[in-house]
Amino acid sequence: MKKIILLLTVFASFTFAASAQEIADNAIGLRLGDSDGFGAEISYQRALGDNNRLEVDLGWRSGNRYDGFKLTGLYQWVWQLDGNFNWYAGAGGGLGSYSFDDNDFDDETFLFVAGDIGIEYNFDIPLLLSLDFRPELGFGDFRDDLDFDIALGIRYQF
Repeated sequence: MKKIILLLTVFASFTFAASAQEIADNAIGLRLGDSDGFGAEISYQRALGDNNRLEVDLGWRSGNRYDGFKLTGLYQWVWQLDGNFNWYAGAGGGLGSYSFDDNDFDDETFLFVAGDIGIEYNFDIPLLLSLDFRPELGFGDFRDDLDFDIALGIRYQF
């Protein structure tokens, strides 16, 4: 009886391992969105387990009368849809800063919380394309609203 239970346990383990989600250990690239003027962001993803990861994005913007940056950190869970398609959801937050050259606005550092949901395609080559939706709730004088950010991600996996 013990041998049968052991055999079933080993068989079940191989079955679950064969269908487990595989995400890259590291991925780096660009996240191209609108995000209230922070358009392109440098994006880095680090796997923390079989189906979860940490994403860190840095966006910066420089205009005629202002400079700014935004740093975002998100914890994400990843699930396989079909074949190389995955979907993911996560939560996190970040901070940012605006510096204005004129006296119309005061310089500001702000905090925000964010959610994230998206879909990605993992190519057979080390390329990952994603499309995600990120609502952000800002806490500051200048950024004190709800922002909906939609972006395309292009990342190299290694």
